Amino acid sequence: MSPNNTGTKSTSNAMLELKKRIGVSCKSDKGFTLIELLVVMSIIAIMSTIVLASVSMARQKARNAQQKTDLKSVALALQSYYIDNSSYPSTGGAWYSSEAGDAVSNNEGVYIPNLAPSYIPALPRSRGGPVSAAPACSGAKNAYRYRSDGTNYKLMIYCGPEGTWTSSDEYYDPVYSSYAWSVCSRSSVCASW
Repeated sequence: MSPNNTGTKSTSNAMLELKKRIGVSCKSDKGFTLIELLVVMSIIAIMSTIVLASVSMARQKARNAQQKTDLKSVALALQSYYIDNSSYPSTGGAWYSSEAGDAVSNNEGVYIPNLAPSYIPALPRSRGGPVSAAPACSGAKNAYRYRSDGTNYKLMIYCGPEGTWTSSDEYYDPVYSSYAWSVCSRSSVCASW
């Protein structure tokens, strides 16, 4: 070997020895440490939890908005029916449900007789969604329910609304206040049926 190579090697060895004495690592750090990976994973987990919670709230608001829109649409169709017939579609005072297997009859799918398709293209059906946790909803379905004696009517979304609301809500139902919204021919009907 030439004298230059020997000098370079001894200089190189001296540098390694010096780095060891002062605690400098001789390895190149190309990867992540375990702690860095755990921190990144924790941040990702927290962010995904926040995103999932906001998506869930958005779905809840969308279901509630659709139910209120359905109530308003059917109420307008019922008023048109009343103008033409001087009465509301009658159920003989019984409750009819939009969903088969509910605690009340669904009248073979026609829970508001003679309304569709003449006054509304189709009667709304439940969009699924969770059933209210209210004790009265045990065994019931998230469903539209209708009752009429021909003179008055009450239409409600039963065990379907999600979240909380107050008596100032346009669709507040004084009888089923914690798990239903309704529209009625008269406020006295909403308060008693």
